[in-house]
Amino acid sequence: MASPCTGSSCLALFGLVAALFAVFCVTMPGVSPRLVGLTVVSALWLLWLWSLRQRDAGTERRVCALVLGDIGRSPRMQYHCLSLSKHGYEVTFVGFLDSKPHQDVLREDKIRIVPIAEVKGLRVGPKPLTYVTKVIVQCLQLFSVLLRMELHSHILLQNPPGLPSIAVAWLVCVLRGSRLIIDWHNYGYTIMALSHGRRHPVVRLAKWYEHFFGPLATHNLCVTNAMKDDLQKNWGIKATTLYDRPASIFRETPLKLQHELFMRLANTYPQFQHRGSEDVEVEAESSIFSVRDHTDDSVTLRKERPALLVSSTSWTEDEDFSVLLKALEEYEGFIKDGASLPSLVCAITGKGPQKEHYRKLIDSLNLEHVKICTPWLEAEDYPVLLGSADLGVCLHKSSSGLDLPMKVVDMFGCCLPVCAIKFDCLHELVKDKENGLIFTDAQELAEQLKSLLSEFPSSAGGLDSFRRYLRTSRGQCWDDNWDQNVLPLIAAER
Repeated sequence: MASPCTGSSCLALFGLVAALFAVFCVTMPGVSPRLVGLTVVSALWLLWLWSLRQRDAGTERRVCALVLGDIGRSPRMQYHCLSLSKHGYEVTFVGFLDSKPHQDVLREDKIRIVPIAEVKGLRVGPKPLTYVTKVIVQCLQLFSVLLRMELHSHILLQNPPGLPSIAVAWLVCVLRGSRLIIDWHNYGYTIMALSHGRRHPVVRLAKWYEHFFGPLATHNLCVTNAMKDDLQKNWGIKATTLYDRPASIFRETPLKLQHELFMRLANTYPQFQHRGSEDVEVEAESSIFSVRDHTDDSVTLRKERPALLVSSTSWTEDEDFSVLLKALEEYEGFIKDGASLPSLVCAITGKGPQKEHYRKLIDSLNLEHVKICTPWLEAEDYPVLLGSADLGVCLHKSSSGLDLPMKVVDMFGCCLPVCAIKFDCLHELVKDKENGLIFTDAQELAEQLKSLLSEFPSSAGGLDSFRRYLRTSRGQCWDDNWDQNVLPLIAAER
């Protein structure tokens, strides 16, 4: 891409020449009005482009982070923004504001959130028409937002979703002399293929779209080495691998904070309430997991408490939660057959299109020793829950086989042992029998639950063995990883 300063100067010069030519044409007899009009329009167009590229002293310290999705459910983009702000960059964070971002993002003065409305498209007519109108309106919406903002040195874009944001962001960068960085979390067309099939015309169009516009970015980031190799081999894109790393907020939760969370959840979800006759004294405040003694404000965990199993999801097609539900039914069977196992409380967090479908399946289960709830947590409560849990389960199956589940990264940050369903490239994150367990079906998951929880809550069991390993192998943190891989791209001389 040409130097922005040189490009702006050329545009200004061309605009001036076109304006002088227009004046000359007007004063000369016999000149076609159409030629005069075309010259005037060209002059105005060039001057408008010149105004778009006007840089000031702060331009190089401004970055736009763009996600065509919910900001509150885009943790990696939130981490990008926080890392940029720590290095003194002014960040404009553009996306949907359906759920609240983390407090660190809201409190940071250098991060300005610009919310955009989610476009629905036409509600009547054939689906292709609805989809086309949605894309057109989104294009106009993004153009309007990005062209009215201050000039930024870079646009950092999450993909997916990338239709139409990649094309719009690229064109805005061309017009304004900015640089485009795409952060590849997955391939959008593979996610669409889950519901439409790979040969569907819309899926094939989406694949062509990503293949065409993806290589036009100045820089590219991706989440695994497998994706890096695929981008290079099949797309001609040279990308930098930026592994997801847990933010500092993901850590083991102190006992008092655990109890406070359990009590808040108990106000809404009966699965967290204690209904027994134990601790009937008014001096005690109880959840099903913990007790606070008001006489000295001490908190203890119940000896006969259930195990807390957590999972998080966007409730999409790439996660089959019937696998977990079948495993929990088998676990219930183990207890009824006489196995010495604890009861379970299973908390599945998140929002998404298939949530109601699975809630109906959950309601149809007849389980005595396993209780399931599907809470939506504030951004601040989610890491507290992970840090309070006994075991995590991940049902994420990558649609491309090339991305990794960030939920497992967060669980590892909280030193939470994980059982994860097998798919290609999972080995880049989960090492079977080393930092977690990998399963292929519901029966294998049920056997893993039985094995890991057989000595619960004793510290001599398999859960604590994994937890001790995770405490001693935390690896590189997000900030160091980002400083090493992304900051040089942003700070490089133009």
